[in-house]
Amino acid sequence: MTLTAFFNNAQSNRFLGSSMFFKILSRVTMGFVASLLSFSINAESTPDFSSLNPKAINITLPEKINWVANPSGSESAVLVGDPSKPGLYVVLNKWNAHHNSKPHSHPNDRFITVISGTWWVGTGEDYNLDNLKPVPAGSFVTHYGKEVHYDGAKDGDVILQIVGIGPATSSPAIKN
Repeated sequence: MTLTAFFNNAQSNRFLGSSMFFKILSRVTMGFVASLLSFSINAESTPDFSSLNPKAINITLPEKINWVANPSGSESAVLVGDPSKPGLYVVLNKWNAHHNSKPHSHPNDRFITVISGTWWVGTGEDYNLDNLKPVPAGSFVTHYGKEVHYDGAKDGDVILQIVGIGPATSSPAIKN
């Protein structure tokens, strides 16, 4: 079974469908992504990976990650899967300073690791930036499916790693 097929069957597999799996996956990949981000700052030249077996490992350096700008003031980069389709996905999301989402929800749980910066989060249908709470780099957060939240960045950019089971849709909150 290929790794892709393995992950695409995640919802039917008790371990893969559990939040413990996503916590483990998120923490392991957080270290990997943080290493890549710090490497891009400290590296003087690109390392030579030619001696590594490409059947065993795939390395994407930070400058090769394909960031796409979103109208909301964020950027995203899909690392694994396709968030618009059923199955596992891993996405980097970068909130640019002074940008936030409006209250919304997602159909499925999402598991988020703050890679860098401070992420600001709030819950409920009342959009009030004074109620945002800071979540520092290194933190692990679960956004529960069908629960209303809003989030973003205040004075500095923030990079998040989001892991979930697609499709990853977003529904605006409707005040009662």
